[in-house]
Amino acid sequence: MQSNRRQWLLAATAAAAGLPVLGAPAAPAAAALPSGPIKLVVGFPPGGGTDILARLLAQKLQVLWGRTLIVENRAGVSGTLAADYVAKQPGDGNTLLLAHISSNGIAPGLYPKLGYSAEKDFAPITMLGATPMVVMCKPDKGLRSLEALIERCRQQPGRVSFGSAGTGSAQHLAMEELRRRAGIEVLHVPYKGSAPMVTDLLGGQIDACFEGMTTATPYLKAGKLQGLATTRLQRAKGFAELPTLAEKGFAGFDASIWFALAAPAAMPAALVQRMNADVNQVLASADLQAKLSEIGAEDSGGTPERLGAFMRAEQARWARLIRDAKITPDS
Repeated sequence: MQSNRRQWLLAATAAAAGLPVLGAPAAPAAAALPSGPIKLVVGFPPGGGTDILARLLAQKLQVLWGRTLIVENRAGVSGTLAADYVAKQPGDGNTLLLAHISSNGIAPGLYPKLGYSAEKDFAPITMLGATPMVVMCKPDKGLRSLEALIERCRQQPGRVSFGSAGTGSAQHLAMEELRRRAGIEVLHVPYKGSAPMVTDLLGGQIDACFEGMTTATPYLKAGKLQGLATTRLQRAKGFAELPTLAEKGFAGFDASIWFALAAPAAMPAALVQRMNADVNQVLASADLQAKLSEIGAEDSGGTPERLGAFMRAEQARWARLIRDAKITPDS
């Protein structure tokens, strides 16, 4: 009894002095960061929304970690070249992936011979953000609402043209979901990326499209293009006047262009947790939040488990739509 009392007094005295308590479990030390430069691999060319986000994140983490962070662009095949490269790297933390809906959400259902497993070959770290898409057209098309666009599609089946950033792109699949749920027929015009698609939309060569808020914002704010609806369950913060597709009768319609941080699957869990905590810290900074808001990115941060569950749900959802609509990379 006296021995227990003595141990209690010693523990209380040590705690009051801020000293470690003998016999008490020590708090786990944060996992050590890898030595040397850290590569953040991006599957798209410099200057796009994914690349901009990667460079913002790299600047912040470079200061926090005291390490050189290199953004490496490995563009091609909707981001899958970059994902395939990172999937095959050691799990030492020196190589990270700016994961994207195309490479880690859509590609598993679109490409039958993908060189990596989006589910098994990556360790999710943190959600970086999800940008809404917006249905838009030129103001002179005489389409003042989503209802008007759908009605025109019904009056002219297969003649109203919708552009996309390519077959199997997020824009294409959002259009396909609307087509199926609204019971309309449209003319799909795939492009090699968003830039030429928007150029033709501005020039009147196509009638409408879905596009990510990052690309669409300057044209919407300048009045060059007209937004009809957005694709997430909540209205976009920067365009609160635009209704959502869910509000327009398409319950549960939720499609976004999302970005996340991931590592090769072999990276130790302790290092995943360390990086998750650090990335969440920089994502919460006021200046980075402002930048994320500028490009329309929402829902950043959270646990690796949350991101993993989200990515698995996205993979299953888009694979189902691709299968049901009989979409192939060449269609």
